[in-house]
Formats: sequence, C-alpha cells, structure tokens
Amino acid sequence: MPAPELSSLRSPRVVAARRLAKRSFRGKERRFLAEGPQAVREAVDHLIEVYVTEEAAERHADLLETVSVAGVPVLSASEEVVAAMSDTVTPQGLVGLCRFLDTPFERVLETRPRLVAVLAHVRDPGNAGTVLRCADAAGADAVVLTDASVDVYNPKCVRASVGSLFHLPVVVGVPVDRAVGGLRGAGVRVLAADGAGRDDLDTELDRGSMGGPTAWVFGNEAWGLPEETRELADAVVRVPIHGKAESLNLATAAAVCLYASAREQRRR
Repeated sequence: MPAPELSSLRSPRVVAARRLAKRSFRGKERRFLAEGPQAVREAVDHLIEVYVTEEAAERHADLLETVSVAGVPVLSASEEVVAAMSDTVTPQGLVGLCRFLDTPFERVLETRPRLVAVLAHVRDPGNAGTVLRCADAAGADAVVLTDASVDVYNPKCVRASVGSLFHLPVVVGVPVDRAVGGLRGAGVRVLAADGAGRDDLDTELDRGSMGGPTAWVFGNEAWGLPEETRELADAVVRVPIHGKAESLNLATAAAVCLYASAREQRRR
C-alpha cells in the first residue's frame, strides 16, 4: 500500500488543522473540524478537504466517493495524524476541514421566521449542540447564539449537534438585546424560558397563544437568564414540573418548549 499523504505531525497542513482546536484560530481562519462519517456526510457542501486513515477509507468508501464527486479533495493520513486532529477519545479515522457557515442575523429576519431558538449565556458546548439538534428536529427556522454564548464551532458542540449544525441557519455573536429587538421587529413573539416564569407552558398552550411566530430564549445551564434578559421578552415561561424532579436540564427544557410551539403552529 502507498504511504499516506499526511504522516508527519509537523506537516504545515496538519499543524494548521490542529490549531483549529483553539477558538482564536478558528475565528481567524473561519474554519473548523468535523469528526466522523456522520458529520462529514452532512458537511459535504461546506467541506474544504477530508483526512482519512486507510482503515476508515475502506469502511466508508461510499461516503468518500460522494465527497470526491462533490469536488472535495480526500487526503490519506496516518492514524497518528488523524488522532492528533481529533477531539474524541476514540477517533473514527475521518476528519473534515470545513468553512464557517454562520448566517447574518439580518438575513434570518428577512425570511420572516416562525420558530427560532436563541441561546443566551449558554456556555457548555455539549448543551449548545444538543439544543441545536432539538431545534432542527422541531423544524425551527434558525438558531441564534448570542455573544455571551459558547462557540458553535467548538468540537464538542459540532459533535453534539449530530449534523444539525449543517441543516439550518445559525447566527453567532449577536448581543441578546439586539437579537430580541430584531426578532420582535420581525413580528416574532419572544418567550424567555426560565424556571422563575410567572406563567407555565401549559397555561400558554391553554390560552392558544403559541400558534404565531415565536422565539424561545434559553439561558445559562446553572443560573438561567439574568433579570435584564427576562425583561426584554414578551413573557417569561416555565416548563411545569408535575413530578418530584427539581428541574429539567437545558436541552430537555428546550426540546419541550420548541416542540410545543411547533405543534401549535402546525395545528393552526
């Protein structure tokens, strides 16, 4: 078998890819890495090139054919090189180098969105990626990450989204007041999801007020939304706890809220 095209950790290509583990380098280069066959498959339209081990190339031959047909270079790499590029404990032998894909906030507003998830002060990349996946599954029109939230291109966030990062418009770096103001100006009702909410989700559903364009604002995993953010919203809504659980985690609460809105919007 021929030697892999990338076998040295000192190769400029490999060094550049490894630097993308840091947010500052991702922002400067506007590039990020997507690991594994699922991510690479979903990222085809955003790929710059793909690095793959010999074993993974045999296992995912059909996927690599699709990537090649799309005009994306596929480079063979040693297991050591791919492992160095990977963020996971057990690398899958396949890494894609991708372009940033965030969408300008104004472009999202121009589409007159009906369902939007806003992540304000969300710091955990796994939670952010999971909420993005929930929003995608619920049929949301966009996800907005405020300037106080985690980097959506963090490897853990990309992995937790399970490909959903590549499915719907994602806006990054918008101040929360601008996000809320812009959405309200576009005719979207803004609901802050918070355990301190005066109304609960059941009440909102019973009122029949959930069928119109809606944006849900989700806060930090530990302390929720600050008072100044709650005051920006049209209403502060809590997810009712009917059992003995103290609370719901961020991703679960987001899924409940987004699906409640999606159901009402489709019913009407």
